[in-house]
Amino acid sequence: MQDRNLMLALYEPDIAANTGAMLRTCACFGAEAAIIEPAGFVFSDRRFRRAGMDYLDALDIARHVSFAAFEAWRRREGRRLALLTTGGEVDLWDFRFEAGDVLMVGRESAGVPEAVHEAAEARVRIPIKAALRSLNVGVAAAVALAEAARQLSRR
Repeated sequence: MQDRNLMLALYEPDIAANTGAMLRTCACFGAEAAIIEPAGFVFSDRRFRRAGMDYLDALDIARHVSFAAFEAWRRREGRRLALLTTGGEVDLWDFRFEAGDVLMVGRESAGVPEAVHEAAEARVRIPIKAALRSLNVGVAAAVALAEAARQLSRR
């Protein structure tokens, strides 16, 4: 990737195993990672450690105590926020990622509140069969990170 890596931000993640798997995916794609707290588990949870395996040691994980703290950091850094959401206006395949983008996924149980939708510069969806609601958040994050990495490696 270019000067600044893509970042995956997890908004108040609920499930330790999903979080560990998403962070492992970040390590594999060379993406940065951020967790916006509170999380629905403690970081010493064995399911979190098992899903992330030793890949967690290859990754710096920024932890933000709240969305407001994350937003203040993001704005200081001048990074664009792309929210991955079933209600997105643009398909993932049509979205043009830029180095340093922050791709955010919501809580497994509730997504993100309206204030987060409003803060995002882009709301991106993964097109799936119309009769189905959504992918698992970890699978969706992996699909989106792979597409972002593909795009950024071609420039």
